[in-house]
Amino acid sequence: MTTLYIDADACPVKAEAERVATRQGVPMVLVCNGGLRPSANPLVRVQIVAEGPDVADRWIAETCGPGDVVVTADIPLADRCVKAGAAVLQHNGERLTPSNIGQRLAMRDLMSDIRAADPFHQGGGAAFSRADRARFLQALDTALLHARRGGGA
Repeated sequence: MTTLYIDADACPVKAEAERVATRQGVPMVLVCNGGLRPSANPLVRVQIVAEGPDVADRWIAETCGPGDVVVTADIPLADRCVKAGAAVLQHNGERLTPSNIGQRLAMRDLMSDIRAADPFHQGGGAAFSRADRARFLQALDTALLHARRGGGA
């Protein structure tokens, strides 16, 4: 059975994901270190993990698998989930796959090196927009339909 896992601590699209999961009848798990209210929706479960670096990420990566969909902005977590066979989406609707995750990891590492070499480096992406939210909704709907039909990652 397909499950939707949300790396929920800083996820800006939890409500949108819940709407799509509910419409498709897919269980959804919000994984966090605490601070989220439980949903009244019987399809939504809040999984609280211990505090600490990457504890939520570890839980998601160890739990997801083929036929599941994971929503995260964390590139190393996305890499682990892709390798586990799950479909992975970012908050802006971009799908991370075996063919593009290596490039994303390399870019993440490069930017980390740049920030370490120049602590005054100004960077960061554009603000999260309505267009990003719309792309996410469409991408999640498609990913869940594909996963439920046995399309895998």
